[in-house]
Amino acid sequence: MISVLIGAPMICIGGATCFWAIDKFVNEARLANLPKQLVVPICPAAILQRALPLAGINSL
Repeated sequence: MISVLIGAPMICIGGATCFWAIDKFVNEARLANLPKQLVVPICPAAILQRALPLAGINSL
């Protein structure tokens, strides 16, 4: 439980930091779209990976 409570906000902060870094360092908007689209599903998947053992699902 503590792993989810601590890990979920850390993952969200990490995702927001990735978005900020992409916006700051990638000059071309079309080039920045792909990394942003990759960050969006990775963050919820990482949170889900931490939350699934609480629901009794240990392996996917």
